[in-house]
Amino acid sequence: MKAPVMNDFVTPLSLLLLLSMSNSLSINSNINIESGNTFAISKSNSLQNCIVGIDTPNNNNEVLYKINYSRDGRCNERKRVSMNMIDRAGGSDERRVAAAPKLLDTFLKFSGKHFFLLGMAFAITIAKSFPDLGKDGGILRPELFISRFAISGIFLLSGLSLELSDLKKAIKNVKLNGLIQTISFLVWPFLIGFPLVKGITKLQVLFQITILPQALLDGLLILTCLPTTVNMCVILSGSAGANVASALCNAVMGNILGIIATPALLFRFFGTEIELPFVEMILKLCRKVLLPVAVGQVLRSTPAKGIYNRNKKTFKQVQELILIGIIWNSFSNAFTKGFGLQINQALTLFLLLPTLHLSSMAIIFKFFHMQCFNFSRAEVVAAMFCASHKTLAFGLPLISTIFAGNPNLAGFCAPLMLFHPLQLVIGSIVASKMRNYTTGNDLVNKTT
Repeated sequence: MKAPVMNDFVTPLSLLLLLSMSNSLSINSNINIESGNTFAISKSNSLQNCIVGIDTPNNNNEVLYKINYSRDGRCNERKRVSMNMIDRAGGSDERRVAAAPKLLDTFLKFSGKHFFLLGMAFAITIAKSFPDLGKDGGILRPELFISRFAISGIFLLSGLSLELSDLKKAIKNVKLNGLIQTISFLVWPFLIGFPLVKGITKLQVLFQITILPQALLDGLLILTCLPTTVNMCVILSGSAGANVASALCNAVMGNILGIIATPALLFRFFGTEIELPFVEMILKLCRKVLLPVAVGQVLRSTPAKGIYNRNKKTFKQVQELILIGIIWNSFSNAFTKGFGLQINQALTLFLLLPTLHLSSMAIIFKFFHMQCFNFSRAEVVAAMFCASHKTLAFGLPLISTIFAGNPNLAGFCAPLMLFHPLQLVIGSIVASKMRNYTTGNDLVNKTT
C-alpha cells in the first residue's frame, strides 16, 4: 500500500475546515467529493475531529486517517485508524466510510421527533377514509373510552406530574387567571364576536350580498360566549412545555364560570333565558377533572411518582396518543354528520375561523408577553391556549338545551363544530413550535 500524498488530503480537509465553522454541521454527516473520496465528520464542543477515508481513483489503495484539529485550522494530530470502520457494502469496487445513519434510523428519528404531528395527520386521514370507525356509536365505540377513561387519564397524569406547590401558586396567580377569564367572557363576545357579526351584516346590506346567513352569524356570536376547553388547553400546554398548573386551573375555573356567564351572555345578545342543571354540571366537572387530579396528587406520595419521573417521555407520548384519539373521534363525527352547509358557506367559514383563531392566538400571546405583566414564558403560552380556545364538550349541549326546537339550531352549532377540530389542528402545530420558546432554546439559537 503506497503512502498517501498531501494532494490526497487537500480537497477533503479544506472542505472540512470550512464546514467546521458552521454550527449547523450535523454529526456523522457523509460528504462525497471528487474522485470518489469520502470522509466522515464528528464534532464535539471541545475538539474538532474528522475521519478521512481516502479512496484513490484506481481503487487499489485505501487509507483511513483520524485528524484532530483546532478551530483555527491547525492540525494537532494525525494518525492511522482501524480499517474496520470502512463500509464495504458497496461491492468490491466501492469502499466507503460508515458515516451516515441508515435510512431506517433516519426515519425513526424523524418520526420520533414529529410523532404527534404525524399521528394527527394519520388520524385525520383515517377519519376521512373510514368515518364509521371513529364516530360516536360506531363500530369501535370510541366515545366510551375517550369520554370515560381517556380524558380522566389525562388529568390523572397532570395531577401526578404537578407539584402541589405549583398548583397552589397557579391558583393564587390572580392577575393571570383574571386576565384569562376576562378575555374569555368579555373580550371575545364584546370586542370580537359582536363587532365581527355586525360588520359582516353591514357589508351584506351595503353590497346586497350574502356572505353568511343570519343563523351562522348568530352561531359565531354564540361561539365567542363559550368558556375555554376542559382538556385541550391542558394537553397542548403540556406539549408546548408551558405551565400546566395554570392551564389546569383556568380550564376548571373557566368552565365553572361558564355555567353562569355563558347563559347570561346569550340572554344579553338573544334575550333567551334558560335554567341549567347547575349542580349536575358541577358534579360532572368534578368527576372528570378534579377527582383525577386529586388522585394523581395522592399517587405522588407512592412509588408511582418515581415511575412517572423515570418515564416522562413515555407518559408524554401517552397523553399525545389520547389527544390523537380525540382528534380522530372529532373528525370522524364531523365527516359523518356534516355541517348542513352550502359549499360557499363552508368555504367562508373555513377561511374565517382559522384566521380568527390564529389572529386571536397571536394577539393574546403578544398581550401576555408584555413586560408590564412580568409573566414567565410558560405562563404566557398557557394563557395563549386557555384564552383562545372554545369548548365543544360544554358548548354543544348548552346550545342544544337553550335553543331546543329552534329551526336554526344546526346553524347555531355549525361554527362551533368547525372551530373545534380546527383549533385542535392549529393548536397542535403551534404547540410543537412553542416548545423552543418556553424552554428558552430560541435565545440559544439566536446567539449561536
